[in-house]
Amino acid sequence: MTCWYEGPLAAFDTETTGVDVETDRIVSAAVVVQDAAGTRPRVSRWLVNPGVPVPAGATAVHGLTDEHLQRNGRWPAPVMFEIAEALAEQAAANRPLVVMNAPFDLTVLDRELRRHRASSLDRWLDSSPLLVLDPRVLDKHLDRYRKGRRTLTDLCEHYGVTLDGAHDAAADAQAALDVVRAVGRRFSARLERLEPPELHSLQAVWHAAQARGLQAWFARSGSEESVDPAWPLRPELPAAA
Repeated sequence: MTCWYEGPLAAFDTETTGVDVETDRIVSAAVVVQDAAGTRPRVSRWLVNPGVPVPAGATAVHGLTDEHLQRNGRWPAPVMFEIAEALAEQAAANRPLVVMNAPFDLTVLDRELRRHRASSLDRWLDSSPLLVLDPRVLDKHLDRYRKGRRTLTDLCEHYGVTLDGAHDAAADAQAALDVVRAVGRRFSARLERLEPPELHSLQAVWHAAQARGLQAWFARSGSEESVDPAWPLRPELPAAA
């Protein structure tokens, strides 16, 4: 029987105007679908004119300028619909969805849907919930005592995965998918008996524990930074009074 990490997987990634899920916007996104390890992936890409200026710092990361997005990007409303439909299609097919640092990408998509579609990501997933695989959560739980950072670039280097064109949504999505397959193979004794629905639930627990540990580290360091334990989607903030 084929283990989940050798079988069908999809992956999702975004590039944005910044790192605040509540206010920043998606400027590009990609969904990569691979029917089995080693097979040719199918890639869907979106380029978005966000309707707001792209800060120079964000452009320095992903290379997408205001001029390029205004000339080549599409308006957000139809794009967010198409992305949500694509993710709902993966959910309906019971195809696990790889999302590196899922609470960022899924939450920023949810906020864009609320902003431009008067909807939410959950509404697209009413009948079939996502089965998310987050390489950051998996790696941190399975190899918790390893020192060093755990960005996608770091994970690719650690697991021997090629990352061509970092901070391109399609390239990052494919690399994250390959990292998850590599994690599965390296820790097969601990993962092969777990099915994606069970693994999804476990990652929520693991991420919450990881968040508590990071929060404690911030407190010891005298930092007031807060860490949200929610995974894979952060709840909507209450409306201001």
